[in-house]
Formats: sequence, structure tokens, C-alpha cells
Amino acid sequence: MKLAIVTAYPPSKVTLNEYAYHLVKHFRQHQEVTELILLSDVTPESADITFEEDGCKITVKQCWKFNGYRNVFTIAKAIKATKPDAVLYNLQFMKFGDKKIPAALGLFSPWLTKMMKVKSIVLLHNIMEAVDLDSAGFASNNLKKNVFNFIGEMLTRVVLKADNVAVTISKYVDILEEKYNAKNCLLIPHGTFEIPDEPDYTVAEGPLKIMTFGKFGTYKKVEVLIEAVEMARTVTRKELEIVIAGTDNPNTPGYLESVRQKYKDVPNITFTGYVAEEDVPVIFSESAMVVFPYTSTTGSSGVLHQAGSYGKAVIMPNLGDLKTLVEEEGYKGLYFEAEDVISLYKAINELVANEAYRTLIAQTNYRAATALPMSKITKMYLNAFQDKALNTEVNSILAA
Repeated sequence: MKLAIVTAYPPSKVTLNEYAYHLVKHFRQHQEVTELILLSDVTPESADITFEEDGCKITVKQCWKFNGYRNVFTIAKAIKATKPDAVLYNLQFMKFGDKKIPAALGLFSPWLTKMMKVKSIVLLHNIMEAVDLDSAGFASNNLKKNVFNFIGEMLTRVVLKADNVAVTISKYVDILEEKYNAKNCLLIPHGTFEIPDEPDYTVAEGPLKIMTFGKFGTYKKVEVLIEAVEMARTVTRKELEIVIAGTDNPNTPGYLESVRQKYKDVPNITFTGYVAEEDVPVIFSESAMVVFPYTSTTGSSGVLHQAGSYGKAVIMPNLGDLKTLVEEEGYKGLYFEAEDVISLYKAINELVANEAYRTLIAQTNYRAATALPMSKITKMYLNAFQDKALNTEVNSILAA
């Protein structure tokens, strides 16, 4: 099979580029894939396609631009030129731009691919019905929300014109089938990027590191974490360090610098800035726990799967999508009420004080992560392209 993937790709800073890197890494290991064609936003010279493992040929073709108005046509032209057997779109609703018109126009590409008689599957990482538009920074008043929801519903119907639409949470399948009468939805879990050897679960000497990871400023706010750790410091005898790993969300430039200034008198806070792929294992392995200071969710969580793969305990807000994901895929963590400092403090304090319980959660998460490696996830997509049985395999893994 000659497989094309339409996606952002490292070193691009456009969303989902890291997920694409791991898709490519594992797709090329399957014997049925003879060539991978990256239809990306980065030039062939800069694309990070060097892997330690052997695999199939990779061709990189730069054919779309963030906020480009002609992406639907340039992607179609690239597909016509490269002649793939199938195309996978790695998407969320703002994938092609943060301006409304180019973002919307790009989402017509899977439908056009289908009309070109090329098998297309859209991996849709979020759906509009599961996004808190206010917290996520998309709309701040009721009129804007209503307009955004209307446009979102129309674009969802456009995306559903693809041969298949894969989502990572079963709740999303239910919504798409019930609200849109969709008959072409697939449940394919997010998967775990890397499966390191099982850790020994001991924490390095020195301050106990409490880490959060992501792009911050919209629905990911770190103030509640800083204040909760400050409370925990008053009652625990352990030295605690706050590690804020990541950058500003593109919609909130300057957010982390404003936090740095606001809490400049708080000791032991580390702002790492952008974390390169090769530094991710270090950030996770040095941490005692991973906290998700989210006010809402916009889909499955790659950070949760990373935390599991490195054997870490997690503390998560009591929000629908995250809780569903945890229950479906066998992860375990402590919950707190979103934006509630005292609730988060209690959860942090419990894991700081009870090392045995923290280790038990970490071991459970490692087992959950190892059950869904990217090698299995990419195989599910290949089965879907070849119209082989899929849901039975997914259900058996999630039930394990």
C-alpha cells in the first residue's frame, strides 16, 4: 500500500505534528506499507524523517500552509501527482489555520479526496460538541458561541463526507452517530507514543517534582497548580518543585511570562520552555507526578498516554472526556474539581504523603500504556483502509 498522510510534521509548530511523527515512525514498520507520502506544511529538507529503525521509503511533499486559502486545491494537486492508494488526514478543527476561513476551507480536503476516488480516513482528534468554546479561547459570548457552534456543525458534516472518520473516545462515536446519523465512524484509540522499559518507580533524590506539560493559556491554566503546591508545602515535610514544561498556546502569547512575573516570589518553579522530542523522556522520568490543570478538554490527551508510558501517577480534573478516556483505557489517577485550588491541593498532598499509593497508580498507568502502543494503532488504520474487521479488535484491547 502506498499511503499518504496529510498532516503538520516536525519541525512545524502547528498542532498535532508530534502525533504525526509517531504515526509515521510506526506505519513504516508494517510490511503492507510500501511507501509513505507526507503531505505536510514543512519543506522536505527540514522534515524530521530520520529513524533508527528500518522501514519503507518516505517521500515528503510540502503542499499546504497554515492559514493558506488554497490548501484544498494544493493538497488535491499533490494527491493527484503522488497517486497514493489511501490518504489519512491527521486533523482537528483548527488544523489548517487560526483564521476562520482558511481553517474551514482546509476541512473540505477529505471530501475532495473521496471524490477523486482515493480512499480517505480522517483522524479527528476533537469534535465541536465536546469543546468548551469559552475556556478554549474560541468564543467569549453567547452570540459568538451560537455562530461558532452552527459553523462547527456544518464543518462536521463536511468532514463526515470522508470514507471514514476515526475518533479516539467512544463518546465521540455516539455523538456523531446520534446527532449526525453518521454511518462511517470508527473508534481507534489515541495510542502510546513510546513504550520504554518498565521503570523502577523510584524518584530521584532532591525536590519532589510536580510536572505539567502542554501549551498553556486557554483551557490549560497553571495558576491553580502553583497555588495548590504552595498550600501543600505548608503541611508536608518534603521539598516540592513545580515544573511547567511547554509553551504558550498560540492564542495566548505572553501567558507564561505573565505567570512568571505574578509568582516571581514563589520558590522552586521551573519553566522549561519548548521541550524537544529527545528531551521528553527526561522531563517525565524526573517527575514524581503529572498534573493536568485544565478547565475543559478538547479531545484525547497525548500527555496522559506519555505519563503512562513513563510510569507516572497523574492528577486530573473531574471532566467528562478525560474521565471517560481514563475509564475506557485502564488508566488510574486522582481527580480534583477544575479550578479548585483546595481540591487540587488535597490530591497533590495525598500523592506526596503516600509513596506506596503513588507507585500503585504509576504501575497501573504503565500497564494501560503498554496495552495500546502505536504499532497496534497504526495496524488498526491499515485494517480500516483494507475494510478488515476493526471494532472487535478495539473492544478486546479496551476490555483487557
